[in-house]
Amino acid sequence: MKQYFLAVNGTEGDATPSDDEIQGMYAAVAAFNTELQDAGAWVFAGGLFPPDVATTVRPQGDDVLVTDGPFAETKEYLGGFWVIKAEDLDAALAWAKKGAVACQGAVEVRPFQEEPEA
Repeated sequence: MKQYFLAVNGTEGDATPSDDEIQGMYAAVAAFNTELQDAGAWVFAGGLFPPDVATTVRPQGDDVLVTDGPFAETKEYLGGFWVIKAEDLDAALAWAKKGAVACQGAVEVRPFQEEPEA
């Protein structure tokens, strides 16, 4: 089985959901996570704090520069993710559709690169 990265994307400036809406999303995501686990598709998942609390580490010559803030200045950001196992892209997309409904946000699907055979 291949592994896929399902990225939950957010956009800065989107309306903040009400507390009831947030609790509903948490419950829907928890149910989706359980469904992934029960199907044997779960590898790992996590939610992320907003990009304004990020720290970026980048090489600069022989040194390494550490700066507060995200790598890129953009309105779109990664809000959370799942790493899943699926037979193929169609199966990963079917999971992503359920995840998008659960978290009420766009979900990008990307396959992991496969390790070359030794």
